[in-house]
Amino acid sequence: MAQIAVVPGSFDPVTLGHLDVIGRAAGLFDEVHVLVVHNPDKKPAMFEAVDRVRLIRASLAEVGAPDSVTVGEWTSGLLVDYCRQVGAKILVKGVRSGEDVAYETPMAIMNRHLADVETVFLLPEAARAHVSSSLIRQVSTLGGDVTPYVPRAVADALAAR
Repeated sequence: MAQIAVVPGSFDPVTLGHLDVIGRAAGLFDEVHVLVVHNPDKKPAMFEAVDRVRLIRASLAEVGAPDSVTVGEWTSGLLVDYCRQVGAKILVKGVRSGEDVAYETPMAIMNRHLADVETVFLLPEAARAHVSSSLIRQVSTLGGDVTPYVPRAVADALAAR
């Protein structure tokens, strides 16, 4: 039976750190579903969900992601409902700091309780541990160079804004 993992996130925008986590997840699991999800705790999005899906697909093509990685969106309902729908028993979350672990732990426990879905935490490459989508948005909006931290497709989309 194939092991299916879901890598959820707002990906607003996707960064090279996200792609690193997705790539490593693809090496661990038979199928990886990258899922753009709505997070009500985050500010309004810079990019619409459909644009984030498009940017992730373009970015994965840019880095040569395997065919076992698919991209979609889930804008309402519980994440575990999506997991049930596709037969996933694993969520993969990238964590950069103790703050991320503290934020993700209650959700991981709830997802296990609700649907017997386990959460696997992956650490980023050290060179990208400080990079977040919100930092990328802020630096880009203020005219800074974010090209070392995002795929070309995202850099182009940010420049066009």
